[in-house]
Amino acid sequence: MNYQLLIVLSFILFCIGMVGVAMRRNIIIVLISLELMLNSVNILFVSASKYMHTMDGQIFVIMVITIAAAETAIALALVVRIFKTLGMVKIDSLKNLKW
Repeated sequence: MNYQLLIVLSFILFCIGMVGVAMRRNIIIVLISLELMLNSVNILFVSASKYMHTMDGQIFVIMVITIAAAETAIALALVVRIFKTLGMVKIDSLKNLKW
């Protein structure tokens, strides 16, 4: 398989995720965009690992997947709590939260 195509695919997915994080106001969509960015990095790690004939990229992928799972669990718990408190999950509504 052509590695340049995998690099371009990873770059396109990362850009789509970055636009989703920058432009959206819904916290759920922002979390999905972050996951898309992390998965594009995983594609890049696996393709680099295959190209260099090492296992280093695949080890990094396992670490990224672990971090993404923890991030998703914590973020969704926060989103559920924010929804119970405010009744909506818009990013603009988070300005009203205080300690």
